[in-house]
Amino acid sequence: MAAMTTHAATPHETGTSAHEALVTRLVRCFGIVQGVGFRPTVARHAVGAGVCGTVCNKGPYVEIIAQGSPERVARFTDLVRRHPPRRADVIKVDEWDVPAGTARRYDTFSIVGSERARGAIFVSPDIAICDDCARELFDPTNRRYLHPFINCTCCGPRLTILDALPYDRERTSMAAFPLCPDCAREYLDPSSRRYDAQPVCCNDCGPEEYLLGRDERGHAAISAARRALAAGGIVAVKGVGGFHLCCDATNERAVSLLRRRKRRPRKPLAVMMGSEGVVHRECTLSAAQEEVLRGHQRPIVLLRRRAGGLLAPSVAPGNPSVGVMLPYAPIQLLLFRYDDDVQVPDCLVMTSGNVSGAPICRDEGDARDELAGLADLILSHDRPIRTRADDSVMDLFEGEPYMIRRSRGYAPLPVVLSQRLARGVEDVCVLAVGGELKNTFCIGRGDLFYPSAHVGDLSDLRTVRALEESVRRMETLLEAHPQAIACDLHPSYNATAIAERLAAAAGVPVVRVQHHFAHIASCLAENDWTGPAVGVAFDGTGLGTDGTIWGGEIMLADYHGFERRASIRPFVQVGGDRSPLEGWRVAVSMLQGLTHDVGRTLEFAARLGLCDERSARAQVMMVERRINAVTSTSAGRLFDAASAILGIRRSSTYEGEASCMLEYAARRWAEGRGATFLAAGEAAGDGVPLPLPDVPGLAETGLVEAMPPHAGAAPSLVLGTEGLVRWLVGGRLAGRPVEGLAYGFHAALAHMVATACRAIAREAGVTAVALTGGCYQNRLLLGLTKRALMGAGLSVLTHGLIPPNDGGLALGQAVVAAQAVADGDVDGVALTGIDPGGAAPPSRKGETTCA
Repeated sequence: MAAMTTHAATPHETGTSAHEALVTRLVRCFGIVQGVGFRPTVARHAVGAGVCGTVCNKGPYVEIIAQGSPERVARFTDLVRRHPPRRADVIKVDEWDVPAGTARRYDTFSIVGSERARGAIFVSPDIAICDDCARELFDPTNRRYLHPFINCTCCGPRLTILDALPYDRERTSMAAFPLCPDCAREYLDPSSRRYDAQPVCCNDCGPEEYLLGRDERGHAAISAARRALAAGGIVAVKGVGGFHLCCDATNERAVSLLRRRKRRPRKPLAVMMGSEGVVHRECTLSAAQEEVLRGHQRPIVLLRRRAGGLLAPSVAPGNPSVGVMLPYAPIQLLLFRYDDDVQVPDCLVMTSGNVSGAPICRDEGDARDELAGLADLILSHDRPIRTRADDSVMDLFEGEPYMIRRSRGYAPLPVVLSQRLARGVEDVCVLAVGGELKNTFCIGRGDLFYPSAHVGDLSDLRTVRALEESVRRMETLLEAHPQAIACDLHPSYNATAIAERLAAAAGVPVVRVQHHFAHIASCLAENDWTGPAVGVAFDGTGLGTDGTIWGGEIMLADYHGFERRASIRPFVQVGGDRSPLEGWRVAVSMLQGLTHDVGRTLEFAARLGLCDERSARAQVMMVERRINAVTSTSAGRLFDAASAILGIRRSSTYEGEASCMLEYAARRWAEGRGATFLAAGEAAGDGVPLPLPDVPGLAETGLVEAMPPHAGAAPSLVLGTEGLVRWLVGGRLAGRPVEGLAYGFHAALAHMVATACRAIAREAGVTAVALTGGCYQNRLLLGLTKRALMGAGLSVLTHGLIPPNDGGLALGQAVVAAQAVADGDVDGVALTGIDPGGAAPPSRKGETTCA
């Protein structure tokens, strides 16, 4: 881009004598300083302070040369530090004086052309429409009235339109739309809010909306889409990071139709509400939730539904909460409000535009192939999407963000470690390809680790291709050349195959990181924890170093390695890929493990209503003969079995459904007993540990049992979950309240975890416990476990902006791989804990500290 000069103040104009000594200061600002109006803001501060010089985008940082009297330069640098743009995130500012004899003389302050420089790179996520642009959008006197692509330096697309860095228009998909004279004038005017705003455009020079396969464009296309929504139809809408499928969220027929077409029977659907007032009408929310909901990231936030609201029952069947977001793109605001005679409902389902298992559609080819049979209309536009970005999903825990899916608005902001992992290596670079489900990948460079936006489930080859494409694009943006590629231990995962292909092509090693170790490393990294800790990783499944299926693990770990110290009681899991969705199978298997008697197992299965006799017999036979069976410590399957035993959900239509319904039942019991389980995010009482329910036998289930001296990966402690299952069966058959039993299950499991962690921490001399894995999306379990651990005098590390589920695996894999490269040990056993003589111990680096 050509240099742009804006008139600042000359020494004569500011009252500085031509003979007065000038100072010249070089300032470098690191962080999210691209795409947020940083250079225009610096130029305005220069005018205000009366200094001359330049500001330049170097890629990793913005470089400023400020020249003037010492007082003016000091005032200017103070303004830069204290008043950056609203959307900037300045991580570090370096400044030093240029020797007087080497500095050139400046007569103005200029924004000069971008240059490339080596160093840390920060890519701005996409930013929701700001209040100023939203007002202009509906101002009939404004020349951008109803413009679907209105933006300024404080808002608009970033990552999703980016081709390369530095972030300038010619390196984005907006390069195809030359500026009209009016937009060019604003772009070059330092007094304009659109000064140097790269996606700036208007109705005369910007992209255009149109209906795919029909003639309507612009105003006619938007009106046609609104009419379809008002009539109960389904519309696919191309937004910032991909397509949404959209319908009237207050119309039960429309929502049910969308569910049938998308083959999504009960999984909750996200709802976009037209205003904050509508959100308050439909949901209860805390101040913390409202702040996240209306922030510039605009994630989907999980909110408690109000009784008597207008939302259709099938939006989130059986769920007391609903995922809500506010409009973040101009076209979404226009769907709710436009200058036509159509009345569109103020609540719209806004779910990812894809078929089950595939990545979100981003272009017209995808839309034609996948959405034409789902939607009545497809509203598209001609601004290309370079990088897919699903909506982020956020819960809150104790008033703080608790990420469920990290994507638009947050990715690819890096996690920063305060201490480099490298020893004598300036810039270790690694790529981690993440997990098979909820896939994200992560690139690590030095002390910065960049988790990607959500990719999807890699069982679908379209998602595999999307992952490979996204990796290539992010490596280009971050100028990354990995020295190792990390993946899961499982040899049959598509993620593993991708890692092996990429590593072979680059001639670098593959680092295989055990699944639950990666979860724990992810939590440690997010908390910038530098020493060893006890890690609790509870989730569905992950291949263990002994070849069995792990999922309820307690480890002693740091970035070098781990020891498997405890697990839930192993059980036989049969049914293969069907068992995660059919909890009754796991329940029958556990009953057989309890009774070791076919007749009694069949009797209990019948009395509990788990399945018919023929199915029960088949299941027991598979357990006894070990047909399609594995040894498992899966906490996720334990939750599914408990849900089935209590008659809450025998099977699931989506991952985690049975476990979620078990949690909701437990919460209802707690609320009925007077506990203060407030809306998510209100710390007062969120997850308060009540006494165990007044039902016989719970205290006798057994918390933790010592195992004989072990070899290989076998843990030395097991949690007494077999006794807990026995207690659930007895309570259900005795007719005790199901919701009280559900709460007791959570409370007892939390106390088991705390008891084991306390013993392990005392023996190892550590003070912190990390809670991670998909089961810890369950805020009831999280709160009960945290408080039990704190009661034992332990510090508790939890997730915040990195998901506890498999969406956070890549960060853990990347940190472990980077540590291995730094240690020169990419082939060492410490990476996975595999050792014929026992699990590799974590390093001991002195006292555990929390940075």
